[in-house]
Amino acid sequence: MKLFWQKLNKQWRILATGFCFVLFGFGGLVLTFIVFPLITLTVKNREKRELKVQRIIQISFYLFCETMKISGAMNYKIVGGEKLKADKNCLVVANHPSLIDTVLITSLLKQCDCIVKDAIWKNPFMRGVVTSAGYIPNAAPETFLTDCKERLKNGHVLLVFPEGTRTTPGVEPKLQRGAAQIAIKTTSDLRVVHITVEPVFLTKQGKWYQVPDTKPFFLVEVKDKVDITNFINNDLPPSLAVRKLNTHLNSVLFP
Repeated sequence: MKLFWQKLNKQWRILATGFCFVLFGFGGLVLTFIVFPLITLTVKNREKRELKVQRIIQISFYLFCETMKISGAMNYKIVGGEKLKADKNCLVVANHPSLIDTVLITSLLKQCDCIVKDAIWKNPFMRGVVTSAGYIPNAAPETFLTDCKERLKNGHVLLVFPEGTRTTPGVEPKLQRGAAQIAIKTTSDLRVVHITVEPVFLTKQGKWYQVPDTKPFFLVEVKDKVDITNFINNDLPPSLAVRKLNTHLNSVLFP
């Protein structure tokens, strides 16, 4: 009997997950073609418009997370969220075990600039969202650091996943140097966020319908800040400072 209920629960979670992602796609289209164009027409100031869009994204992502939780598709807990909400002028760096890591973190932040990979800009469900929010594309190296520096100078929070892609279970994670380079070049502190999910769910290799036998549980832990002054030394070349910081990030993101 116990095995029967476990199988029934798994089938329900497949349906619930599918429903949530259909809802996510539909919501993206509504925001792209109705809500954000109205904001563009009514709010002429670019910065105010982007902040308004980011606030709507935060509310939408929170509702999506709660829908997944209430429907039984997954459960989650956020520890230290108040610290993250109070942050200004810093990078938020996190490990990247699943597809919804960005959603979980952004659901806490009224303002959050995201660095977005090229594939997202080509996604019809997300292209209008990331454009309206003023997110930063990582495919424009000539303006990338300048854009990051401008946002951080204005007191913004910038979300970065140093791995560059989702973690592959069973494979040792490897950090790209992008986050460390931004921090060193802009002299910005870094807020560390650590995400664990048990059992693994929505990995890069898995499909949305490949749900585990038990309900996934996401734990999002907001850790201490990394003080950038500890890594900036006038006697140390920037390339070595970036390498030193990246080594430290690796140790705190994957303890």
